[in-house]
Amino acid sequence: MKNKRGFASDNNSGIHPDILEAMQNVNSGHVVGYGGDLYTEQARQLFKEHFGKESEVFFVFTGTAANVLGLTAGTSSFNSIICPESAHINEDECGAPEKFSGCKLLPVETHDGKITEEGVKKHIYNINFEHHSQPKIISISQASEMGTVYSISEIKALADFAHQNNMYLHMDGARLANAAISLNCTFREMTGEAGVDILSFGGTKNGLMVGESVVFFKPELYQDFKYLRKQGMQLSSKMRFIAAQFIGYFKNDLWKKNASHANNMARILSEKIKNIPSVKITQKVQSNGVFAIVPKAIIKSLQEAYFFYVWNEDRGEVRWMTSFDTTEDDINNFVEILKVEIEKLNS
Repeated sequence: MKNKRGFASDNNSGIHPDILEAMQNVNSGHVVGYGGDLYTEQARQLFKEHFGKESEVFFVFTGTAANVLGLTAGTSSFNSIICPESAHINEDECGAPEKFSGCKLLPVETHDGKITEEGVKKHIYNINFEHHSQPKIISISQASEMGTVYSISEIKALADFAHQNNMYLHMDGARLANAAISLNCTFREMTGEAGVDILSFGGTKNGLMVGESVVFFKPELYQDFKYLRKQGMQLSSKMRFIAAQFIGYFKNDLWKKNASHANNMARILSEKIKNIPSVKITQKVQSNGVFAIVPKAIIKSLQEAYFFYVWNEDRGEVRWMTSFDTTEDDINNFVEILKVEIEKLNS
């Protein structure tokens, strides 16, 4: 496939220049490896500023590793993890959460990627019965895989339910910055203060090159995490280069600037297509994703112009993701092609 701009994923965007500069700024001299350097400590303190002084962060290479190791830290192999059926841990991590944690995933059917207390309840039974896996974590994505966003009250309700039932609440925050912009809130308000226990916090979808993080809000969850991280092959020897990216990410609110732009591009796209005949937006556009049903016959032609993924082949539902470097020209050109293809189909 040719290297072309498109709406397939915010992972397909490049690295923000400020992040490259931040990495270059630490690329001199020798420092202690494996996180014993001043840059990693600076990044740790920035996380405490954004997530609360009680939080503790550990850097890893990938989002899947952040999810898997975070979930493993809060479970034993006889436990189960309740999540939306569309969750990244259920659909897009090749069984890694189950392989490495030993836990059973219990998916909940949703229409918008978000689970509720009622959806979780059906999996809360046979507690203390040794023939059944024991639910230990509720896992949600913020923003969800459908581009929707949990309100702070919804997060608190799930956290309260989890804690009342001797469970933890895990949040996959690969697009947490986009959710924060959507809610106009701080990271802390929708994570630790809302009752989240374990957070996978990402930046590669919002301008970073490589590197994610696991943030804990309860000391008992991270006391031995450094060993899990090492066993999980996620301990970086040159950790300063992951840390530097987060330093650059938080500096001058770069995370906010990037996520605001991506969200705004999705909003503009949705506004331009909402009244086009034969196109139906299927989800609320609350972050940087637009889900829509289009005529199946034109999908291939559209993909050749601006590549994107089909979400549901049977329904002709597609997913269009915007990123920090999506331009209005990208939007306008794509919409014009979309209109032309529909006109050709109807002529």
